[in-house]
Amino acid sequence: MDIKEIQNLIKFVAKSGANEVKLEMGDVKITIKTGPTRHEANYMQQPSQIQVPIQAQPEVKVATTVAEPVTEAAEKADDDSKFIVIKSPIIGTLYRKPSPDKPVFCKVGDTIEAGDTVCIIEAMKLFNEVESEVSGKIVKVLVEDSSPVEFDQPLFLIDPS
Repeated sequence: MDIKEIQNLIKFVAKSGANEVKLEMGDVKITIKTGPTRHEANYMQQPSQIQVPIQAQPEVKVATTVAEPVTEAAEKADDDSKFIVIKSPIIGTLYRKPSPDKPVFCKVGDTIEAGDTVCIIEAMKLFNEVESEVSGKIVKVLVEDSSPVEFDQPLFLIDPS
């Protein structure tokens, strides 16, 4: 790549409005960074200093709006306290079906017995069956098929009555 091509590339990047472009061709590596001029940088710093006190006010409003959903979540937790939770015994990927062409192990409204398989969790290419420790009715499925799960993450809500 010669100087004329590099100059044309710099002009093209400046016109495009990109902030940074990296180019690798064999052993040649070129990084072109564009940014505001000194005048623009000074102009941009002044408004940001003025805006700092203005931005402090909305943060207080955000804190008050976050407090409301927390109380709603606490009320929902009280409603779910009568149910038994089946939790993930390991970290991995949860599958609700034994294979893609088979039906799900269980769905909302199904009655299960202790020892029934409710899902499979894949961890490091090993498929581990998750069995219910209680008998009851599936009230809620908390995790979607083929989604990652953490250790002790709630998977299903069971109504033991």
